[in-house]
Amino acid sequence: MLPDVTLTTGLAAASIGYLLGSIPFGILLAHVLGLGDLRKIGSGNIGATNVLRTGNKGAAALTLLFDGGKGAVAVLAVAALLGKEAAQIAALFAMIGHCFPVWLKFKGGKGVATFLGVLLALYWPLGLIACATWLAAAVLFRISSLSALLAAGLSWLWAIALGQSQLVWLCLALTVLVFWRHRENISRLIAGTEPKIGQK
Repeated sequence: MLPDVTLTTGLAAASIGYLLGSIPFGILLAHVLGLGDLRKIGSGNIGATNVLRTGNKGAAALTLLFDGGKGAVAVLAVAALLGKEAAQIAALFAMIGHCFPVWLKFKGGKGVATFLGVLLALYWPLGLIACATWLAAAVLFRISSLSALLAAGLSWLWAIALGQSQLVWLCLALTVLVFWRHRENISRLIAGTEPKIGQK
């Protein structure tokens, strides 16, 4: 447990983070917009990249915004109610909720937008650099998964560079989640068969 965070506070922060993080905005938007069951389209993932494979760029943008927003809201709400240290717990569990939502039998998304959202809420310069890392890699390589892996994998180094050493362990934990959820993508990257952004 983090210093100055009691068990009760930690459980409350984890619960708030998980419940907000587990809202499957991709599936909800796809349903509302008549795009079909996202779990039966493309990769079957519930995130923005797979929504983009439906051809609806607006829906993909909204999914990205809402998935990032739920992570940010979880962090900001817990920070206001329970303190900044508890907000780190909320950040971690918002990611866990997105990746393993109980409502979808623990088969969720890959956590990239939520990862960026929680970093922006915890310390916006770190979040911006992580976003810039993702964007630069996406422009250079045109592969969403590689961009995500680079943004996550470098986040703890950016935290140190920005003097936010208290966020290093959280960044490492979030990175482990991102890499685990991208394990199949990593195999395809190694094999050279990973699809590029926008490819159906």
